[in-house]
Amino acid sequence: MEHIKIEDIQPLISEKASVAILDDDGQGKAPFVSKTIVKVELCPDKTHLRIYFDNHNFFAVPLACKMAKNKNEWSAFDESTGLQYVIRRECDQND
Repeated sequence: MEHIKIEDIQPLISEKASVAILDDDGQGKAPFVSKTIVKVELCPDKTHLRIYFDNHNFFAVPLACKMAKNKNEWSAFDESTGLQYVIRRECDQND
């Protein structure tokens, strides 16, 4: 696992994805919901990565989180809070 870099999540922009925030034992704080990522950017103080689902709604992931990714999933784990942020690309059934 490595720390978050904005370029690691940019391939998911404009992609339909299932997103969730899970606690440290993998139980959902909220269910996975289907969203389209419209943009990613750093917050003004450059401590968090904002992942936008429209022009107003986003979740902010601390840059100090440990990040993992593969072709269809990006995740970040915040050791200080025990939260895991997960974005899964929603693939066509033909993929």
